[in-house]
Amino acid sequence: MSKQLPSAGEAIKILGKSGCSPRVIRHCKAVAELAVRIADRCVRNGIEADVQLVYIGSLLHDIGRSKTHSVHHATVGAEIARSLNLPASIISIIERHIGGGITAEEASKLGWQRKSYMPETLEEKIVTYADKLIEDSKVVPIERILQKLKQRLGANHPAIKRVMDLHREMSNLCQES
Repeated sequence: MSKQLPSAGEAIKILGKSGCSPRVIRHCKAVAELAVRIADRCVRNGIEADVQLVYIGSLLHDIGRSKTHSVHHATVGAEIARSLNLPASIISIIERHIGGGITAEEASKLGWQRKSYMPETLEEKIVTYADKLIEDSKVVPIERILQKLKQRLGANHPAIKRVMDLHREMSNLCQES
């Protein structure tokens, strides 16, 4: 039997009890709002998407920021989610939402378990993409995100191509029919 998703109210309480700041909670709510709009567009275009999973996964994606604001918040968040006995689908969203994903090789260099942290399911990709487009709690253009990534990581970092690829994929899925 699969574990049940928490309600939105429960997810917000989980963030607060875990120690997330009001700013992080506002960010998670903004990501959830955008992610649901993207998922709804997919559904309207005839693409199967679990909108409730996208919503709850978006709300909880940054739970690890209760402990760290580094890249490690993804794995820390996944551990918190496991300790709370949250569904595997939520844990995967939390673990795979960083950048455009992290390869097994990159994970190893970070000291993480050597496995892929690339978003795989449509729901994981939607949350990852929505998170990229939300700065604090405001939607920003993808060009701004790419420019910031280039400044921080270098123009040829593979994360930039992954974010661009994710942008193309989501744009194709979300275009008006």
